[in-house]
Amino acid sequence: MNFDFTDEQEQLRDAVRKWVDKSYTFERRRGIEAAGGFSKEAFEELNALGLGGLIIDEAFDGLGMGPVEAMVVMEELGRGIVLEPYTQTLIASGILTNYASDDIKKEWLPKIASSEAFVVLAYQERSARYRLEQCAAQASKSTATGGSYALNAIKSVVPAGDQASAWIVPAILDGHMALFLVDSDAKGVNVVAYSTQNGGRAAELSMTNTPAVLLTKDGLSALEWGVDIGIAATCAEAVGAMDKFVALTVEYMNTRKQFGVNISSFQALRHRMADVKMQLELARSMSYYATLKVNAPAAERRAAMARAKYQLGLSMRFVGQQAVQLHGGIGVTDEYAGSHYFKHLTQLEMTFGDTLHHLALVSNNMQETAGVFA
Repeated sequence: MNFDFTDEQEQLRDAVRKWVDKSYTFERRRGIEAAGGFSKEAFEELNALGLGGLIIDEAFDGLGMGPVEAMVVMEELGRGIVLEPYTQTLIASGILTNYASDDIKKEWLPKIASSEAFVVLAYQERSARYRLEQCAAQASKSTATGGSYALNAIKSVVPAGDQASAWIVPAILDGHMALFLVDSDAKGVNVVAYSTQNGGRAAELSMTNTPAVLLTKDGLSALEWGVDIGIAATCAEAVGAMDKFVALTVEYMNTRKQFGVNISSFQALRHRMADVKMQLELARSMSYYATLKVNAPAAERRAAMARAKYQLGLSMRFVGQQAVQLHGGIGVTDEYAGSHYFKHLTQLEMTFGDTLHHLALVSNNMQETAGVFA
């Protein structure tokens, strides 16, 4: 299999990397974190590169690219530990493209592509414990809203939820999960925003008889599709963050001296760094695997995402902890970039299901012949 990137993909990587290096510096990121964890200006700059419509069809003003290009972008955003949740743009683009009606596509996809609209998936509930099929939110037909639908729901940890133009919300309709689109200006909506561990922004979202537009009655399949896009994007983002954190660690070891020599000359530390790089490459290969399975049949795709997220979880924890320890005390100071990479990796490990959750999914998906060779 050819894992070389095309010239177009390398140009895309270069464009995003230049923006991260020149425009999204560590100093600017700290300023955005202090201001609440989300910058509309930075998000618009990101979309000015054309990334808003990266995987949106050209018929809706997008670039019509695919999962590999999305992976390339997410790796570079991970290298800069960008706080603005571009993953949500990919998720919304994927769900609307595959499940929304033509009228909804025509209304919303061009807005997302031009960054006029920022649509976020709001699916997590306190009692769900990462299980997508668990949903307490309820939807009903509403005569008061012109025959549309009304939602009663509480959703937690919605990424940049207070900055969204609309939310994609799963709710139970007639005993089955459906997906709805809720405008941020809709009545009955209450949003409480807060900062997250990595310096970003999230919100608690509650809806009381809130008007909503039905996206699809095949809600669970659509939600699984959106979350799997998010898992693949998160894996790529984590690879980028680990890659940069490892580079920072190597640079530090080549300049930090003990007993008159650079600590990079100590054999024990070199062995630890070799283990770190091994985990990074394991993570990279599984990120590729997840990306290549994004468009696979649902059962195959779901199993692949669980395997990938499990390995990425192990790698993120190992690389993050080892890199901090190899830095020593400076590795946990707020003034140093390394501590922010560690916090970002810690949060990514729990995004879209933590390592133990995905280990359980991998275990449940094993067949009777698992590990047996004919």
